[in-house]
Amino acid sequence: MNQSVASRIFDVFNIILMALLAFICLYPMVYVLFSSVSNPSFLMMRSGLMLWPAGFTLEGYALVFRNPIILTAYRNTAIYLFTGTAIQIVMTSIAAYVLSRRTFFFRNAMAMIIVFTMYFSGGMIPFYLTVKETLGLYNNIWPMILPGAISTWNLIIMRTSFRNIPESLEESAHLDGAGHLTVLFRIIIPLSLPVMAVMVLYYAVGHWNSWFNALLFLRDRSLFPLQLILREILIANSTTEFMEVTQVDQTMKDDYRLLVQYATIIVATVPILLSYPFLQRYFIKGIMIGAIKG
Repeated sequence: MNQSVASRIFDVFNIILMALLAFICLYPMVYVLFSSVSNPSFLMMRSGLMLWPAGFTLEGYALVFRNPIILTAYRNTAIYLFTGTAIQIVMTSIAAYVLSRRTFFFRNAMAMIIVFTMYFSGGMIPFYLTVKETLGLYNNIWPMILPGAISTWNLIIMRTSFRNIPESLEESAHLDGAGHLTVLFRIIIPLSLPVMAVMVLYYAVGHWNSWFNALLFLRDRSLFPLQLILREILIANSTTEFMEVTQVDQTMKDDYRLLVQYATIIVATVPILLSYPFLQRYFIKGIMIGAIKG
């Protein structure tokens, strides 16, 4: 069927608008990527749009990986990510299962109490005192994992998903002698893989980007996650350690400092970006399943 002139104009306008928005979203990442492989002297003289590297060098990445603190921070972040995500998935699944069972008498009251915490909190100082003084979690891996073991928003999504699973499956399992844990881990969770994939993505991204708890509760630099090191480099402009491991002229250190900043951003961003394509097919489906019913 032939399109009208107005319809074609509308399509062209949409294409131009989407292309412009895509450029606006992608250009900052392209700029940082090209800057990270640019010659530091040329980079300092470059101005305006950067659509290709200013020269080419991998010296920025060499400086980043030559410093042991980056590798240590990578290791710490991996530990926090895998350990924390595993604990969060298990605890969120158990809580969502309990709140989704209609046979649990106090489910509505408990759900209201849990939702209340999503809108109101005691603030940073009570949180700090509770974690450090009451729980004794300080300067170790646990304040990076346990205080956020369950996200209220993720719990609501998972609970809604569990509610959509027919109760007849659970009743049949109970008739065969299955307990609640068996029902949860052998029936409910296998039928909720899209939602579980979304939860893994949410929690993993949260751990990968986490730095505030580390700033509050970690004093040993060997425990710092990657994002806290990145914060030091970008905000505090602390690149002295990187400069000390290379032989560059004193006048060039400012140029190399900028190069190290761009390279560190790429090093800290690329791994989590590469995980999205593997979970993308579950993402939209999982969100829709968890949002069909309240």
